[in-house]
Amino acid sequence: MSRQALHAFMRGTVREVAKETPDTFSLLLDLGGKRTPADFMPGQFNMLYVFGVGEVPISVASSRREKLLMHTVRSVGTVTNLLTGLSVGENIGVRGPFGKGWPVAEAAEKQLLVIAGGLGLPPLRPVIEEAIGKPRRFAGVKVLYGARTPSDLIYTHEYSRWQAANGCDLLLTVDRGDGDWRGNVGVVTTLFPKAGINPGRAIAFICGPELMLKFSILELVKMGVPAERIFISLERNMSCASGTCGHCQLGPFFICRDGPVFSYPKVRDFFPREGV
Repeated sequence: MSRQALHAFMRGTVREVAKETPDTFSLLLDLGGKRTPADFMPGQFNMLYVFGVGEVPISVASSRREKLLMHTVRSVGTVTNLLTGLSVGENIGVRGPFGKGWPVAEAAEKQLLVIAGGLGLPPLRPVIEEAIGKPRRFAGVKVLYGARTPSDLIYTHEYSRWQAANGCDLLLTVDRGDGDWRGNVGVVTTLFPKAGINPGRAIAFICGPELMLKFSILELVKMGVPAERIFISLERNMSCASGTCGHCQLGPFFICRDGPVFSYPKVRDFFPREGV
């Protein structure tokens, strides 16, 4: 399939809207048979277009086994405000997929660490779904997820299914608990000592705020996880999906075109760091 055909404009019809948090919603889209979730690799993103307003890059959150294309959107600007206000039956434009995804094949026979902070979980949800669907392919799956508060945790309705999956462990943390929270309190790296990580067999996929990425990498390297088995998604500042506008340039790379997923050694010299 040509690049032009691959990124052709499609009409997506909203079939379901799921409220994740007060300002974050998951949209489940039907592309009218033109494409299915099987055409989107874990870690890739689409450009979602609100007709007459504009478009924004949003990660694909559905697994390749699901019937509808899922995008989880937080209301932070003009276009995303409109996206989170959509109702079932309304249409938006979809272009994609764009970018390079997670190297799931490289994780075979390794202990897969899925590490996410805040809205860094949607790009990793397809990885989790693929891993629990083929548990024998990996030497265990550890999902370590942190958010600011309990009310900021997303996909809470899926946690019990993930935890029940053979070989999958889910550990949660929040920066600030409340009266009903009985789980871990602290940044996501406070989960590392509790996760049973095997540095010699581990491979890490990480997505979240840059500060969280930085300290997660630092701790994993200290534990002995080889740098070449640490992969990060750098999604900030993406805009055009073609490397034309330059908003997402990182050293010689354009995140939207060359990423958003990179091996850590590839971007180490251009990534904000101290002691990593």
